[in-house]
Amino acid sequence: MAKSVSYWIASLVVAVPLGLYSAFLGLGSIPFFQRHFLYAHKIHTLWWHEINEPTQWGFAKNQVTPFSLPTADGEVLYAWHILPLPLYGQHEAVLSAQSTGFCKDITQTENFRLLREDPTSRLVIYLHGNAGHIAQAIRPPSYHALTDTSAYHVLAIDYRGFGRSTGSPSETGLILDATAAVEWAMNVTGVPADRIVLLGHSLGTAVASAVAEFFAKEGVDFAGVVLVSAFSSLPKMLSGYAIAGWVPVLAPFRAWPWVLKQVEKCIVDRWQSSNRLEEVVRTVKARNGRLRLHLIHAANDWDIPCHEDDILFAAAVNGRVVPGGDGMLTPEQAMRTFEKGENTITTPWKDAFVAEWAEQDIVVRREVFPYGGHNDIMYYSPMLLAVMRSFGIVDEVVVSPA
Repeated sequence: MAKSVSYWIASLVVAVPLGLYSAFLGLGSIPFFQRHFLYAHKIHTLWWHEINEPTQWGFAKNQVTPFSLPTADGEVLYAWHILPLPLYGQHEAVLSAQSTGFCKDITQTENFRLLREDPTSRLVIYLHGNAGHIAQAIRPPSYHALTDTSAYHVLAIDYRGFGRSTGSPSETGLILDATAAVEWAMNVTGVPADRIVLLGHSLGTAVASAVAEFFAKEGVDFAGVVLVSAFSSLPKMLSGYAIAGWVPVLAPFRAWPWVLKQVEKCIVDRWQSSNRLEEVVRTVKARNGRLRLHLIHAANDWDIPCHEDDILFAAAVNGRVVPGGDGMLTPEQAMRTFEKGENTITTPWKDAFVAEWAEQDIVVRREVFPYGGHNDIMYYSPMLLAVMRSFGIVDEVVVSPA
């Protein structure tokens, strides 16, 4: 009897997780459910957070202006414009006297005037990761890190389907959303591209890569493109991805490569960032443009492993992904990188390193930082220094320690 009970318990221990995993895969093959799993846009705290009151997250009264901006295909995005705190302090009396809450016409505010009429203003367009809304999790601390002691304005948006934005998310849709944010910044506020940094985190790195590619082909050069906790492509990432670091998604199929390829074909939004960064570098180089591309990852990222940046760096530097798909530079490619790029430097440090490659007016810089995990890295010093380097505030060249 005892053996029979043990047998059934053991069977349940195996069958229940296997059944749940099979159900997950079955639902995931349907585009509607797949996009809900990927974007997780319905997982948020809007039930108890009033995002039209940014003071809940420690911002000064009217330092943040909640407003909306339209997309080319008719969606309406919810957005925040965040003033740099030092600038806010200089105009606190006027700013705090304005009406609070959602602003129907941001162009009539003092906040907008301070951004538009300053010929030296610098703007960071913040493209967040999946799940949540504009003020959820690590996003407000990230905004604070950027604005508390600097002169940087921040424009943050919720993609379609996220937070209070209309529509439903898709790869094409999110690219349109970020494009709308950039065009609003350049055409409505009048801030030129050379004073704008695209900052993407996690899913936002894929969005930023796509938008950088689009504008590169239009002849637009941003001050910088900063990608934090990035992935090379969605199929590649999911083949080794584990939810919370221990629940595999497609990793079990790696034992059967042909089966894995068939499963990957069901992925509707592919987010091929490595291909896009390759095209960005090629396009900017062909027209002798300017590019500052920063790849930042924490060595202890349990969500998206830092070796994903190997593939991105290889694609950007060499113009192609390393054969075999592991993204590691071969000795021949490393040698070619040195010859091709007149200033390639690597600096080892504990479980981390910095690599920098430059040619013409193109600099690709990769940093793996020892700490920060998948999220906290967004308000650690590497992210801030990358923005500063993009704007020319600090030296771009990596200096090896003595």
